[in-house]
Amino acid sequence: MASEETQLVVLPPQTELSRRWARRLAGEVPEVSVVVADDPDAAAEALAAGATAAFGTLEPQVLPHARHLRWLQSPMAAPPPGYFYPALAEHPVVVTNLRGTYHDHVATHAVAMLLSLARNLHRYRSFQAEHRWQQLRDPDGILHLPESTILVVGLGAIGTEIVRLLTPFGATVLGTDARLAAPPPGVDDFGGPEALDHFLPTADAVILTVPHTPQTENLIDHRRLGLMKPGAVLINIGRGPVVDLDAVDRALSDNRIRGAAFDVYPTEPLPAGHPLWDRPTVILTPHVAAVGPYTEDRRFGVFRDNTRRFLTGRPLVNVVDKTAWF
Repeated sequence: MASEETQLVVLPPQTELSRRWARRLAGEVPEVSVVVADDPDAAAEALAAGATAAFGTLEPQVLPHARHLRWLQSPMAAPPPGYFYPALAEHPVVVTNLRGTYHDHVATHAVAMLLSLARNLHRYRSFQAEHRWQQLRDPDGILHLPESTILVVGLGAIGTEIVRLLTPFGATVLGTDARLAAPPPGVDDFGGPEALDHFLPTADAVILTVPHTPQTENLIDHRRLGLMKPGAVLINIGRGPVVDLDAVDRALSDNRIRGAAFDVYPTEPLPAGHPLWDRPTVILTPHVAAVGPYTEDRRFGVFRDNTRRFLTGRPLVNVVDKTAWF
């Protein structure tokens, strides 16, 4: 059990949010001494002095000073590339993340994208901006959900909520997941990551929710886009590096797929010159799927709960496999 003198270091760089959370944690969990480190030197000093807990990003140059560190709370549900470097994976510190705190918002965003692509609403929005009356009357250009097959890649909290939201539409739902032994309710056929290539040719829509890991980087590349059902649509609300966007652009040019929607990108912001900006069959939103009420309180709640658990020696929630990054 940690002592009453437990120090928790809020690691740099500091933001308005990190400072607000530091003040809030100090007020709500007075048993912990919260140290806000404004720069790497201050972080190294606090860690070397015996701090056993930290919040934020632990940079490689600071890690050697973290000899007493036992718990690191990531500030994100899925940290960006580089967060889990080899030395951190080898360090005994337990890392937790903030997953499961905005699954309803992200799932709703994904389904909204699917409905827009299914009914061409994104194209009509472009016509509206041009004051152009144009009817798209080809029934083959409509994704009729009651007769469609939708593949959800990743059945964590977000993927499970997507499946729940899709249930009233009557679609056949397929799913893959790296950790589940059995699917959540509403999934008609299920497999591990190895089932992806088998499911892709049958899916009218593919929704990606998976985190960025060594196994999922460029998961959807030229080869897998070639496996997709002609005329299918692709939606990514997981992590940007999971999809090769240049391969997607080529697949759209070749009419291999008929549309796509993205909220996350390998490079953010998406470069202004990327051809996907100008494709009328593509929906792009600027990494905002998680925006919605209660998100900050839910995220802080995980941090606060884990702090109390750490202080009393109870198991932490949202523990990460540092070698798998999630």
